Amino acid sequence: MQEEVESRSVTLIISSAKLTAHVLRAAIAKYLAHRKDKKITKARAGPVVPHGKQTVKELVGQNVGVSNLEITDSNIKSFDRVARKYGVDYAVKKDRSVSPPKYLVFFKARDADALTAAFTEFTAKTMDRAKRPSVLSRLQQFKELVKANTIDRVKHKEQERTR
Repeated sequence: MQEEVESRSVTLIISSAKLTAHVLRAAIAKYLAHRKDKKITKARAGPVVPHGKQTVKELVGQNVGVSNLEITDSNIKSFDRVARKYGVDYAVKKDRSVSPPKYLVFFKARDADALTAAFTEFTAKTMDRAKRPSVLSRLQQFKELVKANTIDRVKHKEQERTR
């Protein structure tokens, strides 16, 4: 019984491993039909228009008016978050000709109102960040407080032992 099962399994493996020309031709035909189908559905969908952050070339290639603003702040990531929130299509270009590098933000002219709102929120965030004390200075204050408390404890322990 065991030999018969082994014999059948070996026969099945060998027959499935043999790849004939007919099977190969059918597999290639199916693959080519799938590619053709995919190409047709992609053509129906039309060109994909990028949104959000993109390159200057992509932005100019959309055939809409392009305007730009200048940012001297190096924290572009925070602007990126705000611009995504307002749905602005923009491109950032770094100007290295000046010693502190400037950033030019190109955007579509029709997004001017949304960009104005995004910039007001961005500047409000940066000004709020400037008003807050730095984390390092607060940490230094807390270190001094802890150091003052530990000195007092040591003195009190010595006084308790002498009694």
